[in-house]
This record gives sequence, C-alpha cells and structure tokens, in this order.
Amino acid sequence: MKVRNLLIASLALAALMAAFAFYTASRVPPGTELPTHWGLNGEPDRMRPALQALMLPAGLLVLISGFFAIVPRLEPLQDRLQSSAPLLRAAWIGMIALMVLIQITAAGPVYGFDFGARPIVLAVGVLLLVIGNVLPKSRPGFFVGIRTPWTITDTDIWIATHRLGGKLMMLAGAAILVATLLPIGDAARVMVMVTCAAGAGLVPAVYSWWLWHRNKVDA
Repeated sequence: MKVRNLLIASLALAALMAAFAFYTASRVPPGTELPTHWGLNGEPDRMRPALQALMLPAGLLVLISGFFAIVPRLEPLQDRLQSSAPLLRAAWIGMIALMVLIQITAAGPVYGFDFGARPIVLAVGVLLLVIGNVLPKSRPGFFVGIRTPWTITDTDIWIATHRLGGKLMMLAGAAILVATLLPIGDAARVMVMVTCAAGAGLVPAVYSWWLWHRNKVDA
C-alpha cells in the first residue's frame, strides 16, 4: 500500500495549520486562553493558552499521519493489507478533516464566532458514514478494522462482523448528522454522538464473539 503522497499532503497541511495557529495567536492579547476540549454538555471544559490550543490539532495531525504511514510496514498480514487500503485511507483522511475542524472551532472566538461543539459533532457523523461505507471491504488485520480475537482469526467472522459494523456506523453517522440539523442544544448533540459511536463500535465486537460461540457450539 502506497502512503507517500497522502503523508506529504498531511504534513503540508499540518505546516499550514501551524502557520494559522501562530497568526491567530498573534491577534489576541497575551494570556488569552482558547478551548481544547468540549464536555458532554457541549461547552468547553478545558482551556489552554491560545498558541498551545491552536497548535495542538496540528501536532496531533503529525502524530496521526505518522501512525497511519507506518501501519502498512508493521502489519503482519501483508497479503490482506491491500484489501483494507480503502478503509485505512478513509480513516486517515477523516482524521485530517477532524483535526482541521477542531482547530477552526478552537480559533472561532478569536474571529467572533462561537461554534460550540456542532462542527466536531458534524465531522464525527461524516467520518462514521465514510468509514461505514468502506468497512465491509476490509480483511483481517492487526491495525485496521474491528479487531477482536474472533475476527482476526476467522475470515468469515471478520466479513460478517464488518458488514454489520458498516451498516451500524452508517446509521450512527446519519443519526449524528440529523442531530446537528435539529433545533436541540449542544449537550443533546454530543450525547447522540457519544451514544451512536459507542453503539456502532460495541455491538459488532459482541456480535463477533457471538458468531464464534455459535460456530463452536455447532462444531
């Protein structure tokens, strides 16, 4: 799997984000703090000095890109990696978009905007839709997909689990997108996001165990 072009683009974007961070931080008085985390009520619950808050997404993007770039070299099941390449790329690009939105959301107050948690909730919804669409195409691996002892060791269980997981993630993404459009508070939107994301991740994992247990009993 080739990652060079995507890695270069990610690092170039991280450099642009760093430049934006320095420019934005220069527009506020020394000691100004900006949000770096939003709680379940949709309100900022963690603040940092402006430059630190704005550089954090750029730094995370570098780390995330490094991780995604090295995964293909670490994967023991190289013969199946190419089948999971669309999922790896989708997750990588999705994380890039999420880091950009987090930085924009944190910078909003400097430019007179108070976005709240809505842009981040929206990004998570889109990310789940995209990943859910490509998830069923993946094949067993140690770094990509729904990795449980039962999916990694049985291709049939992997395929069945990822088909269900793909549907649930797309449903979760759609529910989150709808929540961003409804006239509800940020707290409700965040709760919808957390509940849907947790359900889309947990249910397939339990389902993979159930398939393994059923096969064991039938054997």
